[in-house]
Amino acid sequence: MPREKFSSIKVAERGLRVKISPVADRHFAGERQTGTIDEYPKLRASRIAAGAVHPSRYRISEARFAHIHKEIPVRMKLTLPAGPFRAYLFDCDGTIVDSMPLHFIAWKAILDKWNCTLTKELFYSWGGKPTREILASLNEMWGLKMPIEEAAEEKEALYFALLPQLKVIPEVLEIIKAEHGRIPFAVVSGGRQNTVIRSLTVLGLQDKFETIVGSEDYANSKPAPDCFLLAAERLGVAPAECLVFEDTEMGIASATAAGMASVKILEAWERE
Repeated sequence: MPREKFSSIKVAERGLRVKISPVADRHFAGERQTGTIDEYPKLRASRIAAGAVHPSRYRISEARFAHIHKEIPVRMKLTLPAGPFRAYLFDCDGTIVDSMPLHFIAWKAILDKWNCTLTKELFYSWGGKPTREILASLNEMWGLKMPIEEAAEEKEALYFALLPQLKVIPEVLEIIKAEHGRIPFAVVSGGRQNTVIRSLTVLGLQDKFETIVGSEDYANSKPAPDCFLLAAERLGVAPAECLVFEDTEMGIASATAAGMASVKILEAWERE
């Protein structure tokens, strides 16, 4: 029996047992690659999106597996709902860019000056909430009088200083590269446009999107649907024909309220 082409790798919790998991996935970044397990170690990580397979379960040595795993890291795949869709709308922080841990560092630095506590749980539950709304909420919760504009500007400056550490979310980048130019893209963020643009520019993605909707563009923040409806209007696409990529429950609720299908991206704490 000829060996089946690989498309993904799944490693059991016990032992080094590799199981085939073929998929019809057209969202690989760059040129799609296929090959047998013998050809696998030769393929570059930047040119494939998965791992080694065999028609049935295939045992490999620990040394062999370590070499393959180092050469080509395993990536998560996104399952997209049935379309067709005429536009893709992406949240930025935690969806396109893995920025939430950096934002948390910046928040901790500014809030420590005010003896204000912001737990990771609360921080991630507020994903998609504009900076100034977070500061207002913290003032109310803790009885503080942080100057909102000044503190917001200082927090963003701290985040900008951390931008050299910024990374992209690999599975979302694959979608962007595979679909760019076929349908229009928008970024729909709870952050201000300037922050979004600087994050995208660091990763060379700023020219992939037809429009960027920032928190200064709408009155009601997520989970209200305003931001996504505005993005659809700018692209000239009906809400029902838009697919939203979001990492937070607040963002998913916003997309649903806008009458749009959505794809949930794992949050940073879920990937830790």
